[in-house]
Amino acid sequence: MTPQFEKDFWQEHWDPSRAAPEGPDEGTANPYVIEETVELLPSSALDAGCGTGGEAIWLAARGWQVTGADISSNALAEAAARATEAGVSGRVTWVEADLTLWEPQAPFDLVMTSYAHASIPQLEFYHRISRWVAPGGTLLIVGHLNDDAPTADGHDLHHSHSAQPGHGHDHGDQPPVEATATLSAIQRGLNPLEWQIETAEERSRKMTGPDDQETLIRDVCVRATRRRSAA
Repeated sequence: MTPQFEKDFWQEHWDPSRAAPEGPDEGTANPYVIEETVELLPSSALDAGCGTGGEAIWLAARGWQVTGADISSNALAEAAARATEAGVSGRVTWVEADLTLWEPQAPFDLVMTSYAHASIPQLEFYHRISRWVAPGGTLLIVGHLNDDAPTADGHDLHHSHSAQPGHGHDHGDQPPVEATATLSAIQRGLNPLEWQIETAEERSRKMTGPDDQETLIRDVCVRATRRRSAA
């Protein structure tokens, strides 16, 4: 059954009474987020769909002033506790918000999302948050690769893509189509007159899940800079 990524779903997913998912520490920042932001000059950032705050806290620890926005108050409570423990609570503002409706008061120099799933189609979500990037700022998208998409060598993907902790799809081996995207589709949504694409890659990494089973994770990673003026 395909989940409906709405508030009730995420509140249940992040219910503190539930057993913690097996796998890597959910407080650890995604390695692609680290790689793609480590050389950026710290300024204002939005983590759209921040969950329990791994990426937001990582950015704050490196000098960013971060807004972490998520629909789940349960997730945000855990994120705030982790930020306090990390000593960066003064550099992060947590906002409980439905990102399909919420509008920020000002643009950000970095807008990033890592495996966030809203109640609207994934590409529509990416388009919506891209509007919040300031001129000269950065958009960073890390998401699940659509398993029906061909690889760079033209072959279809047939691999085990088990649910990763915190990603909101504990129902089976494959994330739902609504939670995936193709690299080409994301790129097509970024008007070259408005965006300079810096990174656009399909990436793979291995994770060890329950019972020490190794799983291949295939993702899309896109980083783009909003042009200061039309080309």
